[in-house]
Amino acid sequence: MAPLPNSHTEPDGSAVIRVLSYNIRSLRDDTDALARVITACAPDLVLIQEAPRFFRWRKKLTRLAAASGLVLLTGGGTAAGPAILCSLRATVERTEDVLLPLTPGLHRRGLATAVVRFGGARLGVISCHLGLDGRERHVQGGMLLDRLDQLGVEHAVAGGDLNEGPEGRTFRLLAGALQDCREVAPWGGEETWTHGEPHRRIDAVFATKGVEVLGSGVPLDQPGVTRADLAAATDHLPVLTALRVPAAQRTPERLS
Repeated sequence: MAPLPNSHTEPDGSAVIRVLSYNIRSLRDDTDALARVITACAPDLVLIQEAPRFFRWRKKLTRLAAASGLVLLTGGGTAAGPAILCSLRATVERTEDVLLPLTPGLHRRGLATAVVRFGGARLGVISCHLGLDGRERHVQGGMLLDRLDQLGVEHAVAGGDLNEGPEGRTFRLLAGALQDCREVAPWGGEETWTHGEPHRRIDAVFATKGVEVLGSGVPLDQPGVTRADLAAATDHLPVLTALRVPAAQRTPERLS
């Protein structure tokens, strides 16, 4: 299978970027293996789920970012788990961590959100980890779509652990409004959980309609990614996606 294209900016200002979605299980496993997997994937954005949320969570997440050649953009404890890492290629316009309504007896959920620029391309970004309860999860899926609209950008990417597969109604809700990147341009492996014997695709990356999907899947054959590291890093497999984001339309200048 041909490798995904490397990140670059094209002459028209559009940007080819790599987005990695990864549930890191609160860094309870082999963080060196995790950093090696992330580094080998050479992402511009990493949509993290189950980031550390408690004691020294920011320090732990910052160390993972540094070990992977990235920086912490937003999220973590302040978003109840989702986070976003980015490369220095990204110009950050703004960030916001959003806590979703708490369902009594269930874990708090949230969204890590940002607007960034790559070359002439402007992109909204959301990392999510939806709930275990089906009814709550469906409501959260609708809130995610609402938040994408509220970012006020033409192009956006959202990804994370959905806790259900493509047959689920929340997954279908998101895939109906956005592009399911794996479905549009399959690349690499498909199932993401569990790493020991993956049997479900519950982690996914979605993009708005104007973004071109160049490939999306589990980076099983990505140079530098080993099966041993994937098994040691966490209980999920990551989803690596390459996108071409069009250059932002410039607003005509007013004549004085």
